[in-house]
Amino acid sequence: MREDWGQALARVPELLAAHVQLSFSALLLAMVLCLPLAIWAARSPKIAAVALAAASLIQTIPGLALLALFYPLLLGVSALIGGGISAFGFLPALLALTLYALLPILRNAVTGLTGVDPAVAEAADGLGMTSWQKLRHVEAPLAAPTIMAGIRTAAVWTIGAATLSTTVGQPSLGDLIFAGLQTQNWTLVLAGCLVSAALAITVDFSLGLIERGIRERRRLWGWAGTVILAAGLAIATLPLLIARDNIVVIGAKSFSEQFILARLIGSRLEDAGYAVRYRDGLGSAVVYQALAEGDIDVYVDYSGTIWTNQMQRTDSQPKAAMLDTIAEWTKASHGVTMLGALGFENSYAFAVRPQDARQKSLKTLDDLARVSSDFNFGTDVEFLERPEWRMVQDAYPIRFKDARAFSPTFMYPALASGEVDVISAFSSDGRIAANNFVVLEDSKGAVPSYEAILLLAPKRSADDKFVAALKPLTGAITVANMREANYMVDRKDDKKTPKQAALWLDGKVKERP
Repeated sequence: MREDWGQALARVPELLAAHVQLSFSALLLAMVLCLPLAIWAARSPKIAAVALAAASLIQTIPGLALLALFYPLLLGVSALIGGGISAFGFLPALLALTLYALLPILRNAVTGLTGVDPAVAEAADGLGMTSWQKLRHVEAPLAAPTIMAGIRTAAVWTIGAATLSTTVGQPSLGDLIFAGLQTQNWTLVLAGCLVSAALAITVDFSLGLIERGIRERRRLWGWAGTVILAAGLAIATLPLLIARDNIVVIGAKSFSEQFILARLIGSRLEDAGYAVRYRDGLGSAVVYQALAEGDIDVYVDYSGTIWTNQMQRTDSQPKAAMLDTIAEWTKASHGVTMLGALGFENSYAFAVRPQDARQKSLKTLDDLARVSSDFNFGTDVEFLERPEWRMVQDAYPIRFKDARAFSPTFMYPALASGEVDVISAFSSDGRIAANNFVVLEDSKGAVPSYEAILLLAPKRSADDKFVAALKPLTGAITVANMREANYMVDRKDDKKTPKQAALWLDGKVKERP
């Protein structure tokens, strides 16, 4: 337990710095947009109605959806202007969080400015004040406490929502939360939540002091809040100011095997003298695009994913021919180098409980199609939208009674507990054997090959030391060893961290002749 906390806390400074940078930037940008707009809206009821309606509409969109929407939007803009805009990491997260922070600031600012006592406004007019003088000396001071309350609300919302930026490749405290959820390491989840909550409370307290100072006209309170906020911001972002040369960014998708393989790659590169950072929890489309643009340097993907998602292929080829075609395509289209296959396959595999397999004589997907109308289907969050699912439906007359999406962490327990009757499991997952699940044969070969392949960013393919450090991994990982490493992380008792499992797996690689 102490070791888990030590590893979690070791990651906090860098992730906290990135989290603070993102959330404060979004909050500042939202204030820059909202305050002038609020002044205009306070003078014009029509503008107020339109602005508040637009901000309210944005607020109804979940934060995760906003992040997802900005990724393809920025990709399109970048393609339109010939590059120069990254759809990965900071920019999409900044834009999404800025929009998310608009409503509380705008609403409170408009309410505060329009709520000024008309008699006071008339007195200002009687003194001959201009609109600017009236705003500066009368309306703004009276509305300031209400405006600050809106900024406090936006700050807390933004800090909380910033944890979702992990999904588009922006480091944040969400890295700990997402990794902990996927590996059932609740220490990581707790660490991410506690630090995020502490940050939100500290910022809210500091802004509260500033608000009190404005409301009670006590400069000391305002200065105290400002000093606490500035000092905390400086300390929290200090890790970002520490220059680190030759940093390698390793990408990983959002399941245990990817976390383990990323740490395996990281340990090899650290031994070669590189400094390493990880970008975990990325979606399939995001991670490949990030590699192609050079935002990450290396990651492990699967041949079937590249074949269907990136190449948009629906045909089937033998494994060796598919790997050759993929290597040629990634190099020609994006400059990405496929260093080689790691030696094991992790394909989608339909799994059922052993008692159902016996009672209903389930051995193949044809058998599953026969009973599918009585079965509830559980999948990971991507599968139902992937080409592989359409390929399976084209090959087999499968029509499930219901389909539900789960995090991979909860998909296997859902099958074991009877919440669902069949799942789209992963063939190299140790939890299949641990639960005695039965994998049904794909007799028609609807699901393409899913060889694990090592992909390098264009700028790394010419780095001989980099290539030499990772080349020994190709062809060196057996499916049995990968299953065991996965189960080390996923099992309930005597759990290992992805780094510990990676070190064990590296030992097995080194044992090979």
